Amino acid sequence: MLLNHLFYTLKPLIPRRIQIALRRRVAGYKRRKYSHIWPIDPEAGKAPRGWKGWPANKKFALVLSHDVDTAEGYKKVLKLAELEERMGFRSCFNFVPERYGRVSLDLLDQLRRRGFDVAVHGLKHDGKLFLSRRHFNRQAARINQYLEEWKTEGFTSPSMHRNLDWMTALNIKYSTSTFDTDPFEPQPDGVGTIFPFMVYRNGDQLSKTADSRQQTAYSRENPGIRQEPSTKNQEPGPLASQLPSFFVELPYTLPQDSTLFIILQEKTIDIWKHKLDWVVEKGGMVLLNTHPDYMDFDGNGRDGLSYTVQHYIDFLEYLQRRYSGQYFHALPADVTDFCGRNCSKSSSLDLPSATVKHQEPNT
Repeated sequence: MLLNHLFYTLKPLIPRRIQIALRRRVAGYKRRKYSHIWPIDPEAGKAPRGWKGWPANKKFALVLSHDVDTAEGYKKVLKLAELEERMGFRSCFNFVPERYGRVSLDLLDQLRRRGFDVAVHGLKHDGKLFLSRRHFNRQAARINQYLEEWKTEGFTSPSMHRNLDWMTALNIKYSTSTFDTDPFEPQPDGVGTIFPFMVYRNGDQLSKTADSRQQTAYSRENPGIRQEPSTKNQEPGPLASQLPSFFVELPYTLPQDSTLFIILQEKTIDIWKHKLDWVVEKGGMVLLNTHPDYMDFDGNGRDGLSYTVQHYIDFLEYLQRRYSGQYFHALPADVTDFCGRNCSKSSSLDLPSATVKHQEPNT
């Protein structure tokens, strides 16, 4: 965490193009090194113990989420919502409370009336949320105020910095702060699953129910990232809704748009399609997290710092064309409600803390 703290302290002094150029060089090396677990970690496709499938016998779940990181992204929210609305999709927009001015409650209400949802995306997006437990708890109190004011119980952690134990201090029902596999993130330890899972408060005996097969290949290569195995032949147990002190974690399972098109400079959506097809084959949750900040609605994204929104449109059209009628299209809150009714206690993971080795700064 100290490395990240130093990076975010110096970040305002580094021109954006230099930041991106440095990240691209690092990402090229990582892409070669971790090609065996990215974009697909084969171990992540195993369903949790006791898994009974999605509602109405749908083949897989589809969740669309958008992190609104900057004022530029905030200006594009309704434009993106209108695009999805025309195509028959709905999504969740995640706003940063204290970065680009006061978030309009009228905007949040308008999104909800149109079938979208909203969540809190950290507090300041400055890379310092998890600097220390004391610092986190102070900011958590303010995050809880925004959760109440915005009438939401959803949270996403900026830059995927996280400590799921600490996050039980938040008044949330769900979080999208992890991923199945993504070595390009500053905290690169994946949770090794393409399914939702439960997170319990530290010390709760029910938190010790991880399956050893959910330890990712990345974690196996990094001894600083640990996960503990579950009890052999453990029964699924009671419904999660009957158990205390939990929230549902929804890992994103498709590469983020910023990684794919800005850092790796991909020119097509082939990686999205390839990973989507694999998640569908495994019956998991397709959760795509994108950023209106980087979407170019007017041009082709040729400045190197944005990408054409046509990539996102092409992805949604591919979904409709190939998988029409086969997916449970839901907001994060809907998946959370489903898991509360249907997921067993063995769907939880014993995850590493936020302070792990091999963290690297992100932008």
